[in-house]
Amino acid sequence: MKAAGLRPVQFWVPDTRSPEFVAQVRHQCLKLHDDPTEADILQFTEEAAAQMDGWE
Repeated sequence: MKAAGLRPVQFWVPDTRSPEFVAQVRHQCLKLHDDPTEADILQFTEEAAAQMDGWE
């Protein structure tokens, strides 16, 4: 990989398996429900997910 000009990078992200993470996501989703910007945010999320299809 180094020969290809790449270098390793480490990222720390929340543990999506933790109950606290699940509770926070649920809380944020409930806050967003019926918000006037909900449709815009969902469209952005769907477009971003579609761009990720095929990435590995």
